[in-house]
Amino acid sequence: MTEPLSLPELRMIPMDRIEILNPRERNQRKFSAIVENIGAVGLKKPVTVTPRPGEDGAERYILVCGEGRFKAFQQLGEKRIPALVVMVSDEDAFVMSLAENVARRRHQPLELLRGITLLRDKGHSVQDIARKTNLHESYVRHILELVDKGEERLLVAVERGKMPITVAILIVGAGNDDKAVQMAMQEAYESGELRGPQLMYAKKLVERRQFLGRSIARSTPRKPVDITSSSLVRAYKTEVERQRIMIRKSSLVQQRLFFVYGALRKMLGDENLVNILRLEGLDTLPKYLAERVSRSGGSV
Repeated sequence: MTEPLSLPELRMIPMDRIEILNPRERNQRKFSAIVENIGAVGLKKPVTVTPRPGEDGAERYILVCGEGRFKAFQQLGEKRIPALVVMVSDEDAFVMSLAENVARRRHQPLELLRGITLLRDKGHSVQDIARKTNLHESYVRHILELVDKGEERLLVAVERGKMPITVAILIVGAGNDDKAVQMAMQEAYESGELRGPQLMYAKKLVERRQFLGRSIARSTPRKPVDITSSSLVRAYKTEVERQRIMIRKSSLVQQRLFFVYGALRKMLGDENLVNILRLEGLDTLPKYLAERVSRSGGSV
């Protein structure tokens, strides 16, 4: 493997001689801010490139780091860009580009994950990928497990910091058993891995995953679908099953609410406890809940 030069050379390179090796999707609002900033104050940090022989005999370059800055210069109509020239192989250039994405605080969801997958597909072991990207070995292994199973929804949640990777693995391990999935999230809650907003997000995500699938729908044009009697029957069965699941869930929620009402009635029936609550200023309930408890025979 070729190591990068210790002292890269700074050059002004024609824009049309640079090729992007690892293009990525970009948030247009943030990109516009980059363009505006560079247009106002100039380029603060040069891009990084590595040279390659061109078909016409002239030297060409592969962009290693700085795609956002490069595209901003393009949009501003610049013909040349300041660049640090390093001597690295195609593989090292890809790893350097991936490492820059890892270091960036707000990379696009699935971007890092696709990079890890590409490294694995190029023959790198989990240990090599962890070392090259400065990620923990177990994290890389879990990410690849989710990728292999097509769990894009869980991967995006992990990448956005909405769900710990360990919880995502627990959910996958539970399979299609709704009760097992709920138990996995309950365990994560009790262990402190899922708290507050994270727990609510995880519940909604699991529901979307169940009804919409593991992968994220792409905005591609759909072909007209011929409606047949068999397709109508399938659609009907799918809707019936969805309704059955909703009924089971509503029944479970109702049971839990009855338990909560019963527990509150028992607590409010204890005069000593009510006195303590009153002294602490905790003797009131939300109006709707108070009315339900009162109708069920409790007192507030």
